[in-house]
Amino acid sequence: MENPPFALDAYLERVHYAGSVHPTEDRLEALHRAQVYTIPFENFDILLGRGVALDPVALCDKLVHRARGGYCFELNGLFLLALQAFGFDARALLARVHLSGTPTGRGHQLALVTMQGREWLADVGAGRLTLRAPIPLELNRIATQDGRTFRLVEADPFGIMLQTLHEGQWLQLYSFDVGYVCPADIAYGNHFTSTHPSSLFTSARVVALAHPNGQVSLLNCTLRTVTAGIEHAQELEEGPTYVEALKRHFGIELDAPYEAMRPLPR
Repeated sequence: MENPPFALDAYLERVHYAGSVHPTEDRLEALHRAQVYTIPFENFDILLGRGVALDPVALCDKLVHRARGGYCFELNGLFLLALQAFGFDARALLARVHLSGTPTGRGHQLALVTMQGREWLADVGAGRLTLRAPIPLELNRIATQDGRTFRLVEADPFGIMLQTLHEGQWLQLYSFDVGYVCPADIAYGNHFTSTHPSSLFTSARVVALAHPNGQVSLLNCTLRTVTAGIEHAQELEEGPTYVEALKRHFGIELDAPYEAMRPLPR
């Protein structure tokens, strides 16, 4: 049985976008920013023991109709569905995350978009370090977005590395190549990332939402807001205070009791 057509109008309403969706570079950036600023990065369904479904119906139901967020496979999966529905030439890529210093397996999904012979990297699902707008797939080209600076560099043997400038040093984010990615590759990566004990997402609460002047993020009980480069951190109490903060800062309303979540490690 085929999936129903992508819910174009509902998606555009969800990301608060009212402009043209004709496939151009400007509109690719506008759609990218629209989703980054409205749909949060979050992993609560994993901690509730529900797993992560990636079929188009499940993605639209959760992220669009129920106004929840998701992690990279969900956020970039939804964005890819939207781009393809709007007529963009776009396909999935997989990347290895390097933030810890040791590369992971290919457990991060992003997208490659081609327009008039030029390729663009799009990623609405890398949490607090995500791109705010697509960047050209060109090595050593500096891109500054909302005060954050990114570049792509050659990173043998891993392919191409996305870096961000942090406190005067280039931080390694993730590496990728542009080889073909099939649905089974994504299913493998999603399964490991959402179930394996060594995955951050099975043991920690991770939430992030960007805005044009900064971002707000949550790691377990530490809430951090950054506005115009000024950071403020606070510790949230467990229970109703935590649930209220999820709604106020991220628009997340859990449809399960707070106590149903996997407890935080001591």
